[in-house]
Amino acid sequence: MLTIEHISGGYTNKEDVVKDINLNINKGEIFGILGPNGSGKSTLLKILHAALSSSSGRVLLGDKDIMDYSSKELAKKMAVLPQHAETAFSYSVRQVVELGRYPYQKGWLGLTTSADEEVIHQAMQETNVLHFAEKSVSQLSGGEKQRVMLARALAQEPDILLLDEPTNHLDVSFQMSLLDTLKSWTREKGLTVVAVLHDLNMASMYCHRVLLMDKGKEKALGPPAKVMEGNLLEEVYETAITRKEHPDVPSPLLSLTPSKEERSMNVLTNIEKKTTEEIIHLSVPFPFKTCSSAVIGSGIGWASHFVNRHVPYDYHCDNTEEEFRQFLQQRDIDDADTVGMMTAAVLEDAAFRRFSTEDADLLIMVTAGTSNAVDAARAHTHQSVKETAGTINMWVFIDGTLPDAAFVQALMTATEAKAKSLADFGIMDERTKTIATGTSTDSIVVAASQQGKTHEYGGTVTPLGRQIGRGVYEAVTESLSAYFRRKETMA
Repeated sequence: MLTIEHISGGYTNKEDVVKDINLNINKGEIFGILGPNGSGKSTLLKILHAALSSSSGRVLLGDKDIMDYSSKELAKKMAVLPQHAETAFSYSVRQVVELGRYPYQKGWLGLTTSADEEVIHQAMQETNVLHFAEKSVSQLSGGEKQRVMLARALAQEPDILLLDEPTNHLDVSFQMSLLDTLKSWTREKGLTVVAVLHDLNMASMYCHRVLLMDKGKEKALGPPAKVMEGNLLEEVYETAITRKEHPDVPSPLLSLTPSKEERSMNVLTNIEKKTTEEIIHLSVPFPFKTCSSAVIGSGIGWASHFVNRHVPYDYHCDNTEEEFRQFLQQRDIDDADTVGMMTAAVLEDAAFRRFSTEDADLLIMVTAGTSNAVDAARAHTHQSVKETAGTINMWVFIDGTLPDAAFVQALMTATEAKAKSLADFGIMDERTKTIATGTSTDSIVVAASQQGKTHEYGGTVTPLGRQIGRGVYEAVTESLSAYFRRKETMA
C-alpha cells in the first residue's frame, strides 16, 4: 500500500530531521508513529503526503512515487488531518466538510452532486458533528473542531488516512470512540490509517504495528507487544516507565513511575494495631501494594488499612461486599483504601510472626479454624457445599520491593505452608475422608511496602520464600492449636 524507501529529509537548509526510514505500511492496518518531541514524527508524516520533499529516498503509493501524483490525484488516495488545522472563521461546519469533496469536483463552479452530499452527510454522522452542521467553526471547542476536520478528511473517501495527534483536544470518551471507529473502518472498508500518537496506551490498544522514533531514526518497529518494552521506552523517553499487561485486551499497559519518596523508618515496626472481639485492624504508615483474595480489595491494588472481621458461623448476606463496605464506613475506615476479610474464627486466637533478617523483613498474621475443610484435589466430587464464613485468613506484610511474579510466588509459598500445617494436624475433608488442603473460603493478602530491598522471587528456595513458608506454617499451627483448645474447652 505505502512503501517508504530509505527516506531522509526535513526543512530547507537544515540538517535532516528524518534519517533513513525504511518500511512498508499494509492495507487495512492502523500504523502508529511514536517518539518524544523532536524525534521527527510529524516531519515524517509530512514527507509521506508530499507536504515536504525528502532529501533522499522515495515514498511509493502503490507502484507510483507520490511526487508523480497531481494534488487532486493524491487527495483521492490520501487524506490528512494535521495537528493544527486552520479554517476561515466564517465557514460553517458543513462548508468545511464539503471541502473534502474538492478532489472529485469538476469545472469552475465545483458544485456538489447528490453523491457528494451523501458522503458529506455520512462523514458528519460518523464523527458526531451532524447536529451542529450549520454552526460556525469559530464557535466550536478545540475537540469539536478536531472532529470537523476529521469529517472533512473522511469526506475525501481516501484509501489512506494520515493523522497527526488525532486525539489532541478530545475528551477520553471521544478518543475511544474515534479510535474504535477507525479500527472498524480498517476491517470493513480496508482503510489504512497512519497516525502520529503521543499516548502510548492508545497506540498499544489500537495499532497493529508501531514505529518508535528517536532523534529522527528508527529505534524499533513491530507490534506494540514487541516494541513497547519498559527499558527501550525509558531509554527513548528518558523517564521511568513500567509495563504491565492490559487486564481486558492483549496489549501492553504503560505507566509513568515517579521518583520514590525515601523513607528511613522501620515500616513494620510502625504498623498500628487495633483489636476488638469484632475486628483486627492493622494500619501501615503509607500505602502498600497488595495482591489479595479478600472480600474488599481483591486482586492487585494498594491499601493502608487491613481488616480481619469476625462474623458468626451462620453469617449470610445477599451482597457481602456492599455490607462489608458499610461496616467499614460506619467505623470511619476508608473502604477504598482497605483490604478486608471475614472469618468465623475467634480473633483472640490470631497468631503473629515477625522475621527481620538481612535477607527479609516481614510480619505474618493468621486466624484459623477448620470448619468446611476441603481437599482441593477432590473438591470436584462434592455434590454441594454450604459455604460458611472463611476460617483461615493469612496476612503477609513485606518491607521490600516485589515485582508481580514475586507476589504470585509468595502466594504459592504461603498456600503450600498452610496446607502442610493442616496435613501435620491430620485435618480431614469430611466428605472425601482425605487430608484437607484448606477451607472452602480461605483468604490471603501479600502486601509489600515497595521500598528498599528488591525481592525478584518469592518461591520456597529464595530467602524471602523461606521466611514466608516458615512464618505461615508456624502462625497457622499456633492459631489452629488455639482453635482446638477452645473447641475442647467448649465441649
